[in-house]
Amino acid sequence: MTVGNLAIGPSSAAQPADPDASDHPTSLRSDIEIEYFAEAAPKSVRIARDPVSGNLHYITFDGEVFEIRNADGEPKSVQIATAEDHGINRLQGMVFFDSTLYLAGNVPVNNAKGTKGRLMRGTLDDDGRRSWSTVFMTDEIGSTKTTFDHGFNGLTVSPDGKYLYINSGARTDHGEIQDNDGTYPGARDEPLTAAVLRIPASSHDLLLPNDLNELTENGYLFARGIRNGFDLAFAPNGDLFLVSNSGDYDHPEDMFWLREGHHYGFPWIMGGVENPQQYPDFDPDPEKDPFLNPYSHAYSVGYFHNDPTFPQRPADLVMTPSVANVGPDANYYRDRATGAILKGDESGVSVATFTPHRSPLGLVFDTDGMLGGGLDGDGLMLSWTNGERSSLMGRVSNLGADLIHLKLFYSPDLDNYIVQSTRIAEGFNGPVDAELVGNVLYVIEYGGSNANIWKLTLPAAEAVRAHDLN
Repeated sequence: MTVGNLAIGPSSAAQPADPDASDHPTSLRSDIEIEYFAEAAPKSVRIARDPVSGNLHYITFDGEVFEIRNADGEPKSVQIATAEDHGINRLQGMVFFDSTLYLAGNVPVNNAKGTKGRLMRGTLDDDGRRSWSTVFMTDEIGSTKTTFDHGFNGLTVSPDGKYLYINSGARTDHGEIQDNDGTYPGARDEPLTAAVLRIPASSHDLLLPNDLNELTENGYLFARGIRNGFDLAFAPNGDLFLVSNSGDYDHPEDMFWLREGHHYGFPWIMGGVENPQQYPDFDPDPEKDPFLNPYSHAYSVGYFHNDPTFPQRPADLVMTPSVANVGPDANYYRDRATGAILKGDESGVSVATFTPHRSPLGLVFDTDGMLGGGLDGDGLMLSWTNGERSSLMGRVSNLGADLIHLKLFYSPDLDNYIVQSTRIAEGFNGPVDAELVGNVLYVIEYGGSNANIWKLTLPAAEAVRAHDLN
């Protein structure tokens, strides 16, 4: 039903009852309560709270934007925009600053064989509706006919609201040629991919060139060498972190402390493990290389192959390693010498950073100091993959689809961070994003025919509990 230009979607009716108990996530701590909150539209990818109205919003991959109203009573999802309004057909990024809503994603060009990245700004009019304007559009980039064309996705804003940081994922699995049936001859990754950009939030109608020198000279290229940082977030001390998933090889999944001008290794290194395709003697045989999964998509279609034209690593390139994970969870890895699966805290090895194929996302930090119970000031992260159902991750670990507590420590010797990762909830179904509001974490699932939003009440800080008692 449509009232003016405000469409009320099917989930605006009374919400269904709490799903069957077998589909209910489970807390792994006695001081965390998990409740069913609301249904969401299929293919949901982000959830965020408007700090002015206090209402949660979420977006779908196809470009829909929903606002959840009456959250204190009966939550109702109201569709407030579509791709026709903001112009992004492949929507993967969302963030608020004050009442302004920013959306990021991609639009098809060249008969859908190419793509352009787009970042849009939605400002509130006097009547409460949003007017959309362009922050930036990129030059054309070649699309691929694969599942590995990641596009523009992770998006955050600096604490002062001056800059937008946006991840542009790789257009390849591990740096192989993806020419889209010859439309983009020899194309691997581009200056506008496998990178994090930093854009002044005041920008209007900016055109970002697919040129490394221009992007660098204008200060837009913040960091490079990142396969796909689907989520990034600022810690309480102002440091910026990103979690990235690796490809179909058994590389661990990275967490990076992002610093301007740093290169983080892709396509030569992921998860602290070198990409074998860069070497001229590479023989992609799973019988000889246990890191190769014969059932993986990239292997089955021949993306792992002897590749003498693979770009050589620049001799003067300094690559910043990922955060070292000392466990006790999410730290399984495949030993490079023997191929055996080991657990880092048991073998005495720190993993860089998480169990292969976990697909880390939904990164948030307790920036307001609202959490207690040993979570205060720390990070929380979701993992998409269910190891029991994944032919990739299942060879390494049957855990996943869970919530991880991240306690970070700075190491002066490493000039980097070390993380302790602990599982604190499990049993989600395709968890894709999270929003922390006070001591309540909202987790949204991608969904098939439908998606769920879960409300996790975490232990509150002493000051918060004392305020609640008064």
